[in-house]
Amino acid sequence: MAVSPFAEQIEQTMATLREQQAKIAETTKELQASTASVTSKDRMITAVVGAQGQVVSLTFHTTGYRSMAPAELSKALTDVLNEARADMGAKVMESMRSFEGLGEMLRNSMTGGTELDELLAPLQAMRPSAKRDEARYQAKRQEEFRG
Repeated sequence: MAVSPFAEQIEQTMATLREQQAKIAETTKELQASTASVTSKDRMITAVVGAQGQVVSLTFHTTGYRSMAPAELSKALTDVLNEARADMGAKVMESMRSFEGLGEMLRNSMTGGTELDELLAPLQAMRPSAKRDEARYQAKRQEEFRG
């Protein structure tokens, strides 16, 4: 018994989805174990933060902080913590970048270039919101590009 092209396409899409789910799970596990560490310019303080920006540790390498004014110490701590959080955020964004377009890729794998796509095209074009949705999608993509 022959397998229909559509059934074969669904199976390929499901295999791709399972593969992506495994990659997402692995990336999540790696990020949960990941940290970012920053040492102040004067080498007095090191801050380590976790994947969700939580403070894992603060290390004072000298006793210079004892003679600092409270506002000065506060600024030094805030600066090192914010820099560590920014570094961690960059790590998270970089890890997630490989999943950009996943939804669109899966959608296209189900309908792109098939008889079904050709059949649905006139119906999709008739949707009142089709042009508005496309314009909104293009605007969002342009905004993402600008950063």
